[in-house]
Amino acid sequence: MLESAKRYTGYTAYDYLEPGKDYKVFEYAEQISRVPAYEGLELSDSQRERVVRLLTDEIVISLHDHVQVFPQDMGQLREHIRQGREPTGYRGLARSGMTAVFDNGMDGTCCISSDAGWKYQDVLFDLGVRMADIAHQDFVIKGETLKDIYRAHETGRMAHVFALEAATPIENEVDRLDVLYGFGVRQIGIAYSESNYLGSGLKERGDGGLTYFGEKAVERMNKLGFAIDISHSGDRTALETVQHSTKPVFITHCGSREVWPTNRMKPDAVIKACAERGGVLGLEAAPHTTLSAAHPRHSLESVMDHFTHCVDLIGIDHVTFGPDTLFGDHVGLHKAFASNLSTKEAHGRVEFPEVEYVDGLENPAECFYNIIGWLVSHDYSDDEIRKVVGGNTIRVLEEVWV
Repeated sequence: MLESAKRYTGYTAYDYLEPGKDYKVFEYAEQISRVPAYEGLELSDSQRERVVRLLTDEIVISLHDHVQVFPQDMGQLREHIRQGREPTGYRGLARSGMTAVFDNGMDGTCCISSDAGWKYQDVLFDLGVRMADIAHQDFVIKGETLKDIYRAHETGRMAHVFALEAATPIENEVDRLDVLYGFGVRQIGIAYSESNYLGSGLKERGDGGLTYFGEKAVERMNKLGFAIDISHSGDRTALETVQHSTKPVFITHCGSREVWPTNRMKPDAVIKACAERGGVLGLEAAPHTTLSAAHPRHSLESVMDHFTHCVDLIGIDHVTFGPDTLFGDHVGLHKAFASNLSTKEAHGRVEFPEVEYVDGLENPAECFYNIIGWLVSHDYSDDEIRKVVGGNTIRVLEEVWV
């Protein structure tokens, strides 16, 4: 990890409010050093200097993360979520080296008024409260255009891009996409693991593909300038979204089913189709997802097995990273919201050793230092590293965003 960015002055979430009066106080997880530091990288002094230089000088973008801080006691998680005031982890983000992060909020666990999640009013409330907090500080800026990302890079800030993992909250109202865009959302998924009005999710027994309404929604997304994500969509729905969209789409957080055979991974045919239309795949690192036969105990090495496979499959111009990390006990979150997140259906019957955290990719503060460290230690060039930590995403956004 880097030292804190110079621009960051120590602001913590909702500093402008009075704790205990304006909102309920919880003890939150550590944003830095919650778990032991990763020891899997053996870098020389010159390699460490190169890692810091790349992390400082280049535009580094996480295509998918959750940058909220979770309670230390995950037994308080639902009570914490009910109040609808998720705290952004500014301190950890200031140590991450990232220029921009696509933050996917709580989505299916946005259970302010309903345990089922995904309710339109809840999602709008969550977005609005988070945006109000961002408006009261000067380190993180609301990322809505490429100019915002470039400005963040030039001024030592971070661009925070609001995103949703699925369009489920729009129900059958295509104009709600305009509302979400107006709120500042700039990336949206087609379906989460459960099917919705647009198409099928990856947990379903059958996949009916992109619906007529889904086609209409994709057309509106293209017109508005949404980046489209197919990470959680069923295989047929994902392929038909790639085909129907007039712009490249993202698989923001996933891996290859050829490397680890679960529904949560995408088959190589879908990954290739996405790349052939100009899209990009972001490598996933949430616990127990991107495992590999060579490294079944989830770690940075497991994720990089997917990276090398996908670079061989579609080329280095179409691969990046969407670690899907957060500040707190990610495994505890999966257990607390197993039904909402469809973890059982996503893993299927594949056996794997459970971990308490993903070694080397535990939270947003550490991910890109270790990713770039791995790339440096494996002799990737500066130009190759520049592409996979941000350049490939920028290229797609130049075509997709308005």
